[in-house]
Amino acid sequence: MPDDDGTITVEIFGHEYRIKGEANPEYMTQIARFVDTRMREVSKGASVGSLTKIGILAALNIADELFRERGEKQKITDDIEDATRRMRRKLEEIVP
Repeated sequence: MPDDDGTITVEIFGHEYRIKGEANPEYMTQIARFVDTRMREVSKGASVGSLTKIGILAALNIADELFRERGEKQKITDDIEDATRRMRRKLEEIVP
């Protein structure tokens, strides 16, 4: 439950953090759970003991996912723009 100032408490990798943001508290909790899950996945897959190293590796995994998603989005946008240009040319040929 958020405090009056919009601050919520979340647990990430066994540690509590008080965070404040403009976003909906449920959304912020969902983000915290996502980070927690990623950190737990990293800690299982590697023999890294330090919380800092686990956090950095999780951040790198999340950043990789973000960059891949952005690349896919850009490709889709480019494909739509190309298709739009082709359709416009065809329409200009049909309708003088």
